[in-house]
Amino acid sequence: VRRPRCWKSEGLGILSAGAEISISPEPAQPAEGDNVTLVVRGLSGDVLAHSWYAGPTLSLSYLVASYIVSTGDETPGPAHTGREAVRPDGSLAIWGVLPRHSGPYILQTLNRQLHTEVGYGHVQVYEILAPPVVTANRTALVEHRDTLRLACSSPSAAEARWFFNGDTLPVAVRLGLSPDGRLLTRPGVRREEAGAYQCEVWNPVSASRSEPLNLTVYFGPERVAILQDSTARTGCTIRLDLNTSLTLRCVARSCPEPEYVWAFNGRALQEGPDHLDIGGMTSAQEGTYTCIAKNPKTLLSGSASVVVRLSAAAVSMMIVPVPATPTEGQDVTLTVQGHPKDLLVYAWYRGPASEPNRLLSQLPSGNWIAGPAHSGREVGFANCSLLVQKLNLTDAGRYMLKTVTLQGKTDTLEVELQVARECGGGGRTRGQNRLGLPPRLGNPPEDQDSSI
Repeated sequence: VRRPRCWKSEGLGILSAGAEISISPEPAQPAEGDNVTLVVRGLSGDVLAHSWYAGPTLSLSYLVASYIVSTGDETPGPAHTGREAVRPDGSLAIWGVLPRHSGPYILQTLNRQLHTEVGYGHVQVYEILAPPVVTANRTALVEHRDTLRLACSSPSAAEARWFFNGDTLPVAVRLGLSPDGRLLTRPGVRREEAGAYQCEVWNPVSASRSEPLNLTVYFGPERVAILQDSTARTGCTIRLDLNTSLTLRCVARSCPEPEYVWAFNGRALQEGPDHLDIGGMTSAQEGTYTCIAKNPKTLLSGSASVVVRLSAAAVSMMIVPVPATPTEGQDVTLTVQGHPKDLLVYAWYRGPASEPNRLLSQLPSGNWIAGPAHSGREVGFANCSLLVQKLNLTDAGRYMLKTVTLQGKTDTLEVELQVARECGGGGRTRGQNRLGLPPRLGNPPEDQDSSI
């Protein structure tokens, strides 16, 4: 037997082992189930017999079949699978090839001079691949904290590649692949890596992709903000008219949607909804409203606050005696409701403010200036209210409050205090009708002293 100088298989095709005989499969890249013919070229015309071997050597155990050209007789060998047949031109036909038909093939010929020639070839049968399966260490992870591990499982040794949301895996993520491409690892997973992952196994004739595995990445809350009518109001002051309504809505970047807690002046109001309704705005509802967003998965939280105030035009100042019907010997507080928030100074008068018998004056800092009408039983408060202690019948009469704001706006307000000997009497604000309407708030008459 004449051995060729060299032979090898390159890529998916076949290179001839000798200069005279070449062997190539048709089709060149057969798939499982295809009919394949090992086509022989370069044979001389005086060939007497062909012998095909499915193996690396001319061993009898690898003999597929022998064929006598003159008679057409074919004799199967030990390696015959029942699918092979030698054709008169020396080619070997294989019907419905299986992966086990892959490997080296050798053709040995015998001519009339009883000389032999040998040709070498190779067949690679590619299997039709079944879908692989993607598994994960977990499908819900916390951003920057957890590590993602995805594995691609397949009974085939075919090459594997990954897809993210239907597209080829981004380069940044491919850096986390194992050398065989079957394991994907991402330490400190990020939110942009949440989505659908698929693994695909492939060969030159077949490709099969797994079902998508959906990955969730928890993050936040971030950028917590309070909205009013879709406008961000975080960190500002909202001014409302008296008796108007307001809805505050809390938003945050978070996965999953955070749990919300609302607080007013540091005191918890309600949990659950992302919005807070404030109805019928009054001075009692002025203050700081805070939204706290809590993520139950990341265990992180964030907050935002706004200040809600009555608008300057909405503040209607009025004086209410408490008790409403004081008697001789009792204390009474002339309670001021809706006093200016930007107060500079106020003064109480016993009688008209144009007269010099000023009762007392108090700056917001608490500095007192007692006037001629001060009896020693009067005490002023920062909210402009006046306490008169141990009333006597001479304390009844008209009281006037004068206020000056930081902007220089001056307002006056009057109240008529009545003191009863026993149970009776009461206080009635000058300017009120019998239905108890609040007094008129305005500037002092032109003939009154406008100084404090």
